Amino acid sequence: MYLTIQETAENLSMPESKISALVLQGRIRAVHDGEQYLINQEQFTTHFEQVEKYRIMIQEYLNEPIPEDIDVKDED
Repeated sequence: MYLTIQETAENLSMPESKISALVLQGRIRAVHDGEQYLINQEQFTTHFEQVEKYRIMIQEYLNEPIPEDIDVKDED
């Protein structure tokens, strides 16, 4: 499904100017139909899956209990 820059900005919760800049830089792939840029929505699927995976990994890491201190006696 193709979206306009405005629809993509709403979908990603970003300003339209930022989306336009990313399209012009080539960081977001888009097709120009003569009037406007059309952006394939599926190209963001992998990105969002990775973000979710890393969010879960970080949350699991933060939920691990802190190990107790090892009481090492210095025997000099």
